[in-house]
Amino acid sequence: MGLVLSLLELGVAFVFFLLVAALYYIRNRKRNAQPVVGFFHPFTEDGGGGERVLWCAVKAVQELFPLYSVVIYTGDQATPDSLAARASEKFGIQLKEPVVVARLYQRKWVEAATYPRFTLIGQSLGSVVLAWEALTALTPCFWLSTAKVFYYRVVARLYGWAGSCTHLAMVNSSWTRGHIEELWKIPSRTFRVYPPCDTSTLQDKRSFEVPIPRLHDHSSAVAVPAFCAFGGYMALPLERRVESGYIISVAQFRPEKAHGLQLEAFRLALESLPSSSDFQEVRLKIVGSCRNSEDEERLQMLKDTCKRLKIDNRVDFCANVSYRELVKLLGGAVAGIHTMIDEHFGISVVEYMAAGAIPIAHRSAGPMMDIVVEEEGQQTGFLAETVEEYAAAIYEVFTLPQEKRLQMAKAARKRALRFSAANFDERFKETMKLLL
Repeated sequence: MGLVLSLLELGVAFVFFLLVAALYYIRNRKRNAQPVVGFFHPFTEDGGGGERVLWCAVKAVQELFPLYSVVIYTGDQATPDSLAARASEKFGIQLKEPVVVARLYQRKWVEAATYPRFTLIGQSLGSVVLAWEALTALTPCFWLSTAKVFYYRVVARLYGWAGSCTHLAMVNSSWTRGHIEELWKIPSRTFRVYPPCDTSTLQDKRSFEVPIPRLHDHSSAVAVPAFCAFGGYMALPLERRVESGYIISVAQFRPEKAHGLQLEAFRLALESLPSSSDFQEVRLKIVGSCRNSEDEERLQMLKDTCKRLKIDNRVDFCANVSYRELVKLLGGAVAGIHTMIDEHFGISVVEYMAAGAIPIAHRSAGPMMDIVVEEEGQQTGFLAETVEEYAAAIYEVFTLPQEKRLQMAKAARKRALRFSAANFDERFKETMKLLL
C-alpha cells in the first residue's frame, strides 16, 4: 500500500510540474498565438455523442469567428477533407470550410491499453503529455478541450486547481455541473450547455420517406406510415405497430454501455409478454460503432451471449451504420433502451424521444436529472437500474393502452426539443462571446 501511495504521489507531483510548465509556456507564447481556435480532441473518429458535439461546436465557431482558423488536434490519420466528409456523412453537419489538422503522435499515452495497472493515473499523466505536444506544435488563441472528471481523492485537489485556472467551463448536464463546481469552484465561470441533438431530422418527413428494412427479414422492406404537420414541418407520427415492433439500443460497443444488461432484461421481458402470436415479432435492435479490435471482440461476446440466452433469433446487431440508416431505424422503434451508469448526458436517449420511441434509461446522472423528467406534468419515459426493472419497463411499454403510450411519446418529443442543435448553437455562441 505504501508503494502504491508513493507512485500516486509521484504521479501527482509530475502532473503538477507539467501543468505549471504548460501554463508558463502558454503565458509566454500567447502574444504570438495565431488567429486560431483549437479543439483538443485526440479521438476524432470515435463515432459517439462527443464527436457530434465536436462538429457542432466547430461549425458554431466558424460562424462566430469567421476570420479565425479552426484546428483539430487529433491522433487519427485524418485530413481536412476526410473530417469534413465524416461530419457530413456521419452526423449530417455541414462545416463552412475544412478544418486544419494538427497531428498528435503521442496519443498512445492516453490509451487505456498502455496502462495495464494504475490506468486512471497513467491516462491523466498521458493527457498532459499529449496536451503539451499539441500546444508546442501550434499555440491557438482559444483552446477548447473535453473535460474529464476524476474521482480519486489523490488527484481531485490537483484537478481542482487546474480547473480553477480555466477562463470558461461549459458542461453538458446538471450532473456534470455539480461535479465541476465542487472540484473547480468557479460557479460564475461554469455554464451548462446541453449537447446538440438532431431533433429536427428525427421528426422530419423527408428523413423517413425511403422504405426501411424489416428487422426480422432483411430481404423485404416496409414503408414508413403517413406523416402529419408539426411545428412548421412534416413530423413522423407517434403511432407504432407495437405488437410487431422493436426496441432500439444506440451506443458504442464499450464495456460501460452495459449491453449485457439489455440482453438479460430483454430475455426476461419476452418471458413476461403475452404468448399470443401478436408479440412473436418483438425484437431488440442493437446499433453501435466498433472503433477497434477490442470493440469487435465485445460485439462477438454479445452475440455469443444471445445464443446462451436463446434470444439470438430475436436480436439484431448493426455495427457502424451510416447516419441516414440510424435515423430510419430510430423512426420505427417503439422504445429505446439505455443502460450506462452515470452517463453525463445521454444523447441517444434524446434521439429516442425525438423520434417518437419511449425511452427506458438508467436512473442516474444526465438521463435522470435532465432528460427523462416530466414535461408539463406528463411522464416522458421510464428509469431503471436492475434487470428486473428494465424488463418491467419493456413489458409496460409494449402493453400500455395506445392512448397512454401516445400521450407519453408526445410529451417525450416535446421534452426533446429542449436539446436541439439550434439551442446548442445559440447557447454555445452566447457563452463563447464571453471570452471576447
